[in-house]
Amino acid sequence: MPQSIAWPARLKDPLMKSRTMGFALFLVLSAVLFWAPLKLLVSLSLNSDTCSHVIVIPLISAGLIIAERKRIFARVRYSPIAGAVLLAAGILGLSLARVFSRSLSASDALCVVAASVVVIWLGGFTYFYGLQAARAGSFALLFLFLMVPVPEFLLARIILALRQGSAAALSMLYSLLQVPFQREGLVFSLPGISISIAPECSGIRSSISLFITGLLAGHFFLRSAWRRVLLMALILPVAVLKNAIRVATISLLSAYVDPGFLTGRFHHQGGIVFAIISVALLVPLLCLLQWTERRAARKDSSLEPLPPNTRVA
Repeated sequence: MPQSIAWPARLKDPLMKSRTMGFALFLVLSAVLFWAPLKLLVSLSLNSDTCSHVIVIPLISAGLIIAERKRIFARVRYSPIAGAVLLAAGILGLSLARVFSRSLSASDALCVVAASVVVIWLGGFTYFYGLQAARAGSFALLFLFLMVPVPEFLLARIILALRQGSAAALSMLYSLLQVPFQREGLVFSLPGISISIAPECSGIRSSISLFITGLLAGHFFLRSAWRRVLLMALILPVAVLKNAIRVATISLLSAYVDPGFLTGRFHHQGGIVFAIISVALLVPLLCLLQWTERRAARKDSSLEPLPPNTRVA
């Protein structure tokens, strides 16, 4: 028979159950109150390449809390003041979005509203479980901000950076492979074809997925903060290199095998192949950071002073 989830004893007492029921009711009430923007977020996630991850972020966050429940809920208490401050901040954000709705684009207004809703959820969690639980679960809670769509002005800059980086990496790949080409900005001319790294070819969707994967990998497999930051800093070059490999593969197949590769299924549905390549590029970097972390831990343990009256052979 399948075993039931082993909940901590703390989660089985009546007071904890009342907290959880209260927080669940709070979430249901907030979903009803903010149904319109939440429904818009779901629709955006289902129809936009840059927001396809939004719908799964709350599920991942809930899964993280369940996976780390013993540590997060080791000590809980009501924190009405801290919870009220966060609730007030969220309500203020909603008010500002309404006041400046005419000067904001629809997507930017949705960003402000989504961020405000997340802050309100954090306020509810802090009220029912306390500041200590919120600190212990800070990664899972702050992870919810990934459901906030990237503002248009920032998204445009990110896409441009990915396109420019992909073009530079593509030039190096062509040179290494000794492929004859001419480049004018983001446009490449190969024998018989010309390709342009358009916004649709920037790899933004896979880059966001890789960013989320890197966040989770760093949280679970690395302990030091600076190594986690370094892993995230390496996401951009890995994403750029992966996208350059994708463009190089499709363009070379089109130039030397069949021009149909430019518009074929491999171009539009072959993303999983290159997603595997990006993970394959990221895993050795993660393993290297883990190795340096273990080595540093062994070095620190060897430098610890011996207990008094310890004899060294």
